[in-house]
Amino acid sequence: MAKKCELQLLSIVPAHSHGAYTLILNEKNGTRNLPVLIGAFEAQAIAMELEGMKPSRPLTHDLLVATMQAYKIDVTEVVITDLQEGIFFSKILCTREGEEMEIDSRTSDAIAIAAKFKCPIFCEMHVLEEAGYETAEDESGGKEETPGRVIHEELVPISKSHSGYSSHSLEELDSLLEEAIRDEDYAKAAKIRDEIAKRKK
Repeated sequence: MAKKCELQLLSIVPAHSHGAYTLILNEKNGTRNLPVLIGAFEAQAIAMELEGMKPSRPLTHDLLVATMQAYKIDVTEVVITDLQEGIFFSKILCTREGEEMEIDSRTSDAIAIAAKFKCPIFCEMHVLEEAGYETAEDESGGKEETPGRVIHEELVPISKSHSGYSSHSLEELDSLLEEAIRDEDYAKAAKIRDEIAKRKK
């Protein structure tokens, strides 16, 4: 069995264009953060749950949760299992009448479901080591963390690489970002987002 660590929801940061958001997960017993680029719909579902807000009518994730509960399916945990070519892979672990099940899921959907079931979120260590970020220190050398808040959090990347998008126009970058978000190619989208941000400074 692969070694894994528990993560907690730390913040949701608006991305720079096309309604994308960066969901930041914090290593529960460590200092690393895992940023996951998600769409506006998933960000809304997670943010509403974090803030204790209830929609007037059930949204898609609420409908899924209600359906699972009606069939006595309990979500026990969510695991981010892999990162391939910039795309995170996740599983939702469930039980029903003593039977264990694993459901393949987009990471954004898995985390939204975890937030609604209030179940733990885990990440296999090799994924965190590859895609994780260290928490930035404040001027006093401390680390300020506020789990479960929709806030802006400064991060310091463990490793940096050239984005490879310096020759593209802003219009091309916007199009590429939209495509990467649609495909949930998080690593690619993050690089494009950073290039856009650098141009707009």
